[in-house]
Amino acid sequence: MTEIYETQSERTDLPLVVMPSVLDSMIEPIKAQFPALHDVARVRMFEEFTSDEATIAERLKDADALLVGGYHISDDLLRTISGQGHVKCIVFCGTGVASYLNLDKARELKIRVCNAEHYGDHAVAEHTFALLFELIRRVGQLDKDVKAGNWAWASDGLQLAGRRMGIIGLGGIGSTVAGIARALGMEVAAWNSHVPPEHFERSGATPVDDLNKLIETSDVISVHLPLNNATRGIVTAENLAHVKPGTLFINTARSEVIESGALLARLQKGDVPAALDVFDHEPLTVDDAICHVPGIVLTPHVGWRADGAFKELTRQMIACLTAYFAGEDYNVVVSER
Repeated sequence: MTEIYETQSERTDLPLVVMPSVLDSMIEPIKAQFPALHDVARVRMFEEFTSDEATIAERLKDADALLVGGYHISDDLLRTISGQGHVKCIVFCGTGVASYLNLDKARELKIRVCNAEHYGDHAVAEHTFALLFELIRRVGQLDKDVKAGNWAWASDGLQLAGRRMGIIGLGGIGSTVAGIARALGMEVAAWNSHVPPEHFERSGATPVDDLNKLIETSDVISVHLPLNNATRGIVTAENLAHVKPGTLFINTARSEVIESGALLARLQKGDVPAALDVFDHEPLTVDDAICHVPGIVLTPHVGWRADGAFKELTRQMIACLTAYFAGEDYNVVVSER
């Protein structure tokens, strides 16, 4: 039986915030933030994860606001919760909300949509290097080998110091990645596409105006673009044709910033070691072609999942709600006005 956590249930005069589905890792961090809603809104959280839309719709019947994370919201579900006449604010537990619901449809239905910003800069940057280290040193496989009695002297690795990292997307995460790379002795460059000069000054990255030039002169390519209408498919097959053999390719941003099918086609040539945390279809299935690229390292979109990120993420989620109920704006992606 699903446990339900509620606050101020007797305060029926207050608006109701419902979290109909929650990742286990978020339960305690977000509970710690709920006191900020005292005398502002009551909360009802269902302590299980589900992506079943019928269940979610049923749980949202009386809700005024929705806390959502880890599952996609279809246009049908948006219409349903809007048609129920209550949900007028959706707070997404992350930055890339455009990957999880149709922002234009929310705008049409006059539903406010909020997200969180920069909460996972360090978490995602650190995961980027976890993936990169796995590519160059294969620690996971070596651990299995040693425990199986195979002392693999022949497993030579690559050194990052002295190599050039090319960063595509020099926002909060990309800048953090640049700082770590420089600390490791790497040369760092980034694509100069609408990036404020102070980002380059702060991160120490060299600006490169031409994306193809950045790609073809880098030993490591790391993608950190946000997903929006301007960036969807912005990295094209023609760009990826400039990736030289042996280049290490990392994506912890969004798969949709790369032209559909282009990355798979490039990796299937077998000469570019890659590590990915994001995919065109999530969850990834075992029969997906990306799983069968030799030597590829894959993780299930967990770059943002770290204790510090959860704390800052949930703080911002509750701040979005308190602002909404006060008639103010905070991290508003789609306005209801």
